Amino acid sequence: MAEHEHGARHAAPAHRPEQWPPPPPAAPGPAAGSVPAPTRALATGKGGGPALAGGPPVPANAPANAPATAPGGVPDGPVGSPPAGPPDPPPRALPSQAVWSTPGNVEGLQALTVWTEQVPGQGEDAEPFVAHHWGTHQGVIAVFDGSGGAGASPVWQGPDGAWRTGAWVGSRVARLATDCWFHEVALETEEAEPASLHQYLDWFLTKAPQRRSKIGGTMRRQLPTTLAGVHYRVLGREGTVELRPLWAGDSRAYVFAPASGLHVLTRDHTRESDALELLRTDPPMTNVICADREFTVDTQFIASFPMPCVLIAATDGWFGYVHTPADFEYLLLSTLRRAHTEYEWADLLRREVQAYTGDDASLAVLALGYRDLAHVRESSERRYAELTERHLKGRPRALDRSPRGGAEEPPGGPEDGRTADARIRAWQEQSWQTYRAGYETYLPPALEEYR
Repeated sequence: MAEHEHGARHAAPAHRPEQWPPPPPAAPGPAAGSVPAPTRALATGKGGGPALAGGPPVPANAPANAPATAPGGVPDGPVGSPPAGPPDPPPRALPSQAVWSTPGNVEGLQALTVWTEQVPGQGEDAEPFVAHHWGTHQGVIAVFDGSGGAGASPVWQGPDGAWRTGAWVGSRVARLATDCWFHEVALETEEAEPASLHQYLDWFLTKAPQRRSKIGGTMRRQLPTTLAGVHYRVLGREGTVELRPLWAGDSRAYVFAPASGLHVLTRDHTRESDALELLRTDPPMTNVICADREFTVDTQFIASFPMPCVLIAATDGWFGYVHTPADFEYLLLSTLRRAHTEYEWADLLRREVQAYTGDDASLAVLALGYRDLAHVRESSERRYAELTERHLKGRPRALDRSPRGGAEEPPGGPEDGRTADARIRAWQEQSWQTYRAGYETYLPPALEEYR
C-alpha cells in the first residue's frame, strides 16, 4: 500500500564504515541480529524470588548468578496404590517482568531491554526487539503493544491451555514480522523502508490465528498492536548515525543527545498531538497495525545525527503514567546515575516503572558511540543537573508519590484538594513550556487532516 512519510525521501548512501563498532572477540559471523548474548534475564514469579525468564524459580537467597534449580519432590500416592505413571509437572510460575542486557564489554554498543506485565502470562506487550548487524553496521530497536481494548477477544489457545487475546497475539506476530524483515534488510534483499516492513507485517498477520467475533463496531480490530522503533545505520567515518524511526499507534521512539537531552522521533497516531494533553486525556488511536483493516507504518528520515547518542523505544506504560513529559527523561537519567552495569540500569528501570505504571510496559535502549556504560553516565551528568533544576524545582508536594523527583513544602502548610490540583496543573504547564522546544526538535509534522 502507499505509505505517507514525514520529511523528504532520501536514498540510503552506499557506504561501508571501516570498523565501527569493533565486533566483540567472540562475535559470530555477519548474521542478522547478532547482538551479543544477554547476561541474564530476571523475572519474578508468584513466590516473589528472582527467577530466570522462561525457567524455574531461583531461591530468593541464591547468589545473583546462581543457575536455575529444578523443582524437586514428587507427591506420594495412596499406600498400596498401583503406579500412576509420571506425575504431572508442577505448574510453571509465570514471570511478570524480565530484563536483558549486553555483557558490558562491547565498545561503542551498549543495549538493554525491560519488559513487564500487569497480569502474569496475560501481558499484551511483546518482548522488546534489539538487533545489530556487525557486517553492515546497522540495526533496529522496536517495541510492540497489543491494543487490549480493540483486541480483547480470545483468539488462540497456547500449549499450556491458556487462551490469548487478539492483542496478545498481534504484538507477538508484529515482533516476529519485524525480526524477519530486519534479517532480510541486513542481507540487503529488502530496503529499510516502511513499505517493505508493512508487507512483512501484513503477510504474517494473515497467517496468524484469528477468531471472527459476532460483536462488531468501529473500535473492534483483529490482532491490533502498536509498533515503534528505529532503524539506524552507523556512518563510521563521519562519526554520525542515520536514523529512520518507524511507527504505528501511540508507542514512541526517541533519541537522547548528551548536550540537548531527549528528543521524540515519532508523533502519536491520535487527533491530539500535545504531549501534556495526551497525558491528561489519553485519546483513542487513529491508526494501529491489525489484520482486518488498512493501516500505515509511518516514518521520517534523519540523514545524520551526531554520536554518541542513545536510541530509545517505549510503549505507553512508560511515558503515559508520568506527570510531565520531562519525567520520562528524568527516570532514564536518575536510574542511569545509580547503575554500574547495563543489567543494573535495566533492573533499576524495571523496579521504577512497576512502582507507578498502570499498564504493561516494555522498553528498548541502545547507546551508540560510547566507550562503556560509565561513559554514558558521565556524558549525561550535565544534562541531569539541568533537568533537575528546570523541571523538578517547585514540584507540588501532592506529587511526592509520583514517578520521579522530590517536592518542595508548599508555603502555608497543607493544601486542600482544589488548591493542590491547581498547583499541579500550573507546575505541569510551566515544566512543559520549558521542556517542549528541545523535546520536539525532531517531532514529525502533523498530518494535514489533523491540522
